[in-house]
Amino acid sequence: MLEARRQNVDTLRTPEWYKTATRWSQLTFVEDDPERYDPAFWIDVFKRTKSNAVCLSAGGYIAFYPSDIPYHYVSKYLGDKDIFGALVDAARRLDMHVMARVDPHAIHDDAAQAHPEWVMINADGTPRRHWAYPDIWITNAYGSYNTEFMPEVVKEIVRKYDIDAIFANRWQGHGVDYSEDSARRFKDMFGHDLPKQANADDPAWQAWLQWRRRVLTDMIAQWDDTVKAIRPHASFIPNMAGSSLMEFDLSVIRKHCPFLVVDHQGRKGLELGWSAGRNGKRIRATFPDRPVVLITSIGPEEEYRWKDAVTTPEEMQLWMNDGTAHGLYAWYTKFNGVVPDKRWVDPVIDSFHLQAAVEPVLEATVPTAEIAVIDPSTTLRHWAPEERGSAEKHDLGFYHALVEARIPFELVSDQVLTPENLDRFKVLVLANATCLSDAQVDAIRAYVERGGSVVGSYESSLKDENGKKRSDFGLSDVFGASFVSGPRGIVKNTYVSLSGDHPVNAGFDGAERIMGGTRLIHIDAANDARTPFLYIPDFPDLPMEEVYPREEPQGAAVIARETGKGGRSVYIPWNIGEIFWEVLAADHGRLIANSVLWALGKAPRVTVTGPGIIDLAIRDNAGSTAVSMFNLNNPMMMKGPIRDNYPLPAQTVSIEIPQGKSLEKAWLTVADRAASFTIKDGRAECTVPAIDRLEVLHVSWKA
Repeated sequence: MLEARRQNVDTLRTPEWYKTATRWSQLTFVEDDPERYDPAFWIDVFKRTKSNAVCLSAGGYIAFYPSDIPYHYVSKYLGDKDIFGALVDAARRLDMHVMARVDPHAIHDDAAQAHPEWVMINADGTPRRHWAYPDIWITNAYGSYNTEFMPEVVKEIVRKYDIDAIFANRWQGHGVDYSEDSARRFKDMFGHDLPKQANADDPAWQAWLQWRRRVLTDMIAQWDDTVKAIRPHASFIPNMAGSSLMEFDLSVIRKHCPFLVVDHQGRKGLELGWSAGRNGKRIRATFPDRPVVLITSIGPEEEYRWKDAVTTPEEMQLWMNDGTAHGLYAWYTKFNGVVPDKRWVDPVIDSFHLQAAVEPVLEATVPTAEIAVIDPSTTLRHWAPEERGSAEKHDLGFYHALVEARIPFELVSDQVLTPENLDRFKVLVLANATCLSDAQVDAIRAYVERGGSVVGSYESSLKDENGKKRSDFGLSDVFGASFVSGPRGIVKNTYVSLSGDHPVNAGFDGAERIMGGTRLIHIDAANDARTPFLYIPDFPDLPMEEVYPREEPQGAAVIARETGKGGRSVYIPWNIGEIFWEVLAADHGRLIANSVLWALGKAPRVTVTGPGIIDLAIRDNAGSTAVSMFNLNNPMMMKGPIRDNYPLPAQTVSIEIPQGKSLEKAWLTVADRAASFTIKDGRAECTVPAIDRLEVLHVSWKA
């Protein structure tokens, strides 16, 4: 704990306190904790994990301190205690930063009867009971409960206790509120009745998304102003998901949120382990300068809500430390102060110690990459949050293909397509950025005019920002493709044929054709374009005797061209990202990787070769390069629960030596020793021995 104390001492209670809040413990109290939990156990865990920050339940649904606010329900087990305040004081004695958690999503009967306007209303006009605990009521997140009552709770907590922030959980609401107040305010602003269901093609639904965005954005500003009026160094920190920045006015986030917390607590179902690091990339896609904290649960993250269970050590450690590899700060969360199963403690300690070991290097460098995948907020906004998973399959497919091919990359949001943001990269990838405004299209076109390269697929730029279909791709001239018809599908048993000799169709030796997509767009290729793959016209998949092609390949299935501006473009007019994510066919992964590497037009600045699957991240400063290598090898790597971690064999890292510099030192940060290296053809090659979970190769340059 001494390391954490030294790290925090210069920032305690200052406006920059969050910069040294890098390892978080969270304890979410349950109602009977005041009588049952052991505070000494938790103080010991704070010390053993080297936690330098803590998030503790304070109030909202239940207060764990003596509250004087009417209808602010206080735990019936609290008595004359103040378990929140006592643990705040204990954490402060350890020189830890402290954040108070509030949860405003539900209220008890007395509050609901006294203030029915605080309760969310269903589409049929009935007040909404809690789906998991029917004795209580769901609050209306868009009304006076959050704009009048909760600010009073916030004021009380900030006045009474020595804290640095208020952290809100489940503050964003649970769908459409059909109260008279919400209906009136919505109609006054947009002229629509409230939508009855989520429908991306319904103007009322699109308007409601905008209305909700405004209401919640205003709430962030109000709560933050409330906090700062009492403690100027402190902030309101909203709990978010990796994609939720698309739901708010970015200027308000920029002003009021000095750091961002991502609530994506672990793998779910068949989700892959690299999803943890993707959360960080998604935040950086919009705010590359903001610290990001990733919440990790000690239990499984499944729909059946085993919130007080403990998952395997490998699950916890994979999630936390893949986040570490991509620059996210670590945060574990435990529900219930009573601990009947302590198997989570040692894995969290190990993960936090690993985080602490690499922090100095990560904090001294910034993420860099030659390739960026567009995070298509303009497209995803058209989908209800609970349905975005289907829309994101295109992006997830490209993401996984690049991870598997060991191609380092970042994300960049289509909300911030400025020259400064784009020109950091040599290649932009549009997996399926369907909806782009004319201004966004112009920004990408201007990037190409400045020599940038583009890889696009499927419906990218086919619709404007409102979802209206264009007569041609907005980026038709960039892709070298003119829209003819489509998309057509779902089509089964489709294939694309290799055509000519081109780097995009390299590596398919022995094959004349490979699997195609299931949703197809037909295009005309520009005269200066090459077509490394052609569509094979449809043929039946049954009866088996009829499964053979009737016609020769025809129509561009992949277009590759030199832009004439120093860059290259590749366009794939079918749903390759989506279908790769669903099927994980190796040929589709190879085609994606080939397309990106050909568009890059040169050897990547950093390559890592060797057996196994690695999640790579590159970071730089003026005098050094850091290569984070996170080991994804486990028995169920290609989607499934993590039971074990297979150490990664030795890897060879090759780094292009910056112009005018030479290699001074290569250091293995986790192993804490020098790495051997050789110099060849302007590149430094370093051997990295076996990697357990994470290694960071830190190479220093000298002039």
